[in-house]
Amino acid sequence: MKICVLGCGATGSVFASYLMKGGADDIWLVDLNKAHMDAIRDNGLLLKDPDGESLLKGFHTAYSADEVGPCDILIVLVKSTHTHSAMQGAASCITEKTAVVSLQNGLGNDLDLAQFVPENQIGCGCGRLGTVLESPGVCVSKPAQGITNMYIGPVYGGELAAKACKYIVDCFAKGGLNPEYLDDVRPALWKKAAANSGFNTVCAVLGLTMRQVHEDETALALVKQVLKEASDTAAALHIADNLYDGLVSDIPKAVASYGDYYPSLAQDFLIYKRQTEVNTLSGAISRFGKIAGVQTPTCDVLSQIVTAVQANYDKRYKDKD
Repeated sequence: MKICVLGCGATGSVFASYLMKGGADDIWLVDLNKAHMDAIRDNGLLLKDPDGESLLKGFHTAYSADEVGPCDILIVLVKSTHTHSAMQGAASCITEKTAVVSLQNGLGNDLDLAQFVPENQIGCGCGRLGTVLESPGVCVSKPAQGITNMYIGPVYGGELAAKACKYIVDCFAKGGLNPEYLDDVRPALWKKAAANSGFNTVCAVLGLTMRQVHEDETALALVKQVLKEASDTAAALHIADNLYDGLVSDIPKAVASYGDYYPSLAQDFLIYKRQTEVNTLSGAISRFGKIAGVQTPTCDVLSQIVTAVQANYDKRYKDKD
């Protein structure tokens, strides 16, 4: 199958590496990062993960999706804030036989894709792994160990999306991940988004790592409040009855794996001063909560703080030293 990875930063590079390790042999990588694309084209893509280092060669690279042509699978990994423009730019990659699979963070990505392709072509997935782009052509994967670290499946039950998602799962499994195919991926998406919303938003607002948040009683209480609001909303929407207990029990494992790590939203917020994906995380829980008639005060306030700060990065107080 011809696969295009649309958005090949840290996460896109890691996922592309596992696809190639698992047997996919016609992979196009599209990203605006010219230095990264050129390094992969000239020298290959170096993946560093718990199994060691793998130098993978044979990727096709492009700065624009216009260069790619029709694909069997389009994997969307741009920031959710860029989905619309990226999908418009990828129009030439998509036919009625193209499965479009979002492996982006958060909730509501399928709704964005549904503006461009029919529902039977849409799949989604989520992973439990940290990713880093160490330098052009070099990516690092930190998958959760001993548990399923990828969930992928169709959102609306379409055969075309199901076939593509099963192919991706097979490649990931052969490549070294521990993935699972799901006929209904929505509960997994909500569980991952809830976990991300808790630590991402709280770490960002407080300027703390996951371990530091976990060690502070008040900070950890904020995380648990986000998880409870997400669980209540998912239950009201008839997606999952009780996500909360599992989410809370997973906290020690998450901290053990990623404790000294600033989650991606916190990195954007604290380090890079970029626009974050808060609208697909705690902001999405707030929006879906309103639809479901569920109160989400913690998500509301945290999302509002992040949104206000990122609109005013250049105006914030700076110590004169």
